[in-house]
Amino acid sequence: MSSLPLSTHQGSTSPIAQMRSEAAGVPWYLWFGALAVTSANIGGAWDVSWHRSIGRDTFWTPAHLAIQACGVMAAIICGYLLLVNTFGHSAKLKPASVNVLGFRAPLGAFIAAWGGIAMITSAPFDNWWHAAYGLDVKIVSPPHTLLILGIRAVSVGILFLILAAMNRAMADDSPSGEQTYKRLQLLFLYVGGLIVSGQMFFLIEYTWDVQLHSVVAYITMGIAVPLVLAILSQASRYKWAATTTAAVYMLFAIAEILILPLFPAQPKLGPVFNPVTHFVPAKFPILLFAPALALDLLWQKTSAWKPWKVALASGFLFIAVLTIVEWPFANFLLSKASENRFFGTIYFDYNSRPNGYDRLRHFLNPDHGTILYFGLLRAAIYASISAWIGLSFGRWMRSVQR
Repeated sequence: MSSLPLSTHQGSTSPIAQMRSEAAGVPWYLWFGALAVTSANIGGAWDVSWHRSIGRDTFWTPAHLAIQACGVMAAIICGYLLLVNTFGHSAKLKPASVNVLGFRAPLGAFIAAWGGIAMITSAPFDNWWHAAYGLDVKIVSPPHTLLILGIRAVSVGILFLILAAMNRAMADDSPSGEQTYKRLQLLFLYVGGLIVSGQMFFLIEYTWDVQLHSVVAYITMGIAVPLVLAILSQASRYKWAATTTAAVYMLFAIAEILILPLFPAQPKLGPVFNPVTHFVPAKFPILLFAPALALDLLWQKTSAWKPWKVALASGFLFIAVLTIVEWPFANFLLSKASENRFFGTIYFDYNSRPNGYDRLRHFLNPDHGTILYFGLLRAAIYASISAWIGLSFGRWMRSVQR
């Protein structure tokens, strides 16, 4: 099932090895966890569209409820795992849990529990923030940051739960064990793709189409994206992990463009500079599949290289390929040729002014010459550091079984 066996926790005398019978199927809480992360991603995209189409009218919108449903589902999962591992007497569950302050549960459950608490806490914080300071116009506000960090913690916690089960399934060489491993690997890549989507969601304010000729967009992506792609690739042991997870992100974003405008929406706040009649979707996704594919090919060919060399090559390759494909594509997105429902450049916020950069299809503060050159060089260096951290952490994750 894999050419990269685990180096630890594989002996037949290990307590973990006694849990092979669980490999007969994927536990229900892992499917439930993937559903929770999906709900948060759908709710987040829907919420941004709600703000761009209607405005912030009340906390009790379907989009907010979809986001908070993730926290509720995480609480159910973590509560169940804490109860059965702390107070249960199953010889199969105890070896797959860790002890934190007298409570026992898998490591991922504790991470997801913190995320769920942060998400639920962010709700009244957000209401208070709006009451005290009025409407915010940015994604990265303190309550939103707490919410996004909570969603990220839930996502990482679920990812660790899947990973631990996947690593334990490697100890079972039976056909059912191999089938379970493959299912868990696919589930891991799907949740990983949603994490990539969450990472790009956090960068929206820096990667708007009118900003894609500015070095800040490539610096932020160089810092944030190689880290996640490298972790997912190393931890999953799948040779096309970066490409697969980047494809999940792109398909999710394109689906948003195609689906959201099908539903009616009208602004409830002013001033209204652009008449909106249907939900406004996000911009077309960044073409991450191209640098992700390049990274997958590089990592397959450099397994014998020293880690720092792989990381250095990864960072420069990521920025080079990303710039080569995204720079001209940004020209296309601001051209008349992209004005259709697929690329979504026909949709604008209700408060989008007629003389705004997006409406006029002009790049915002584009960079040229030496500023562009040295900016991209900085982006490549940051991407190399990001890749090194991701590759190192991802390799460690292969040993996680609890």
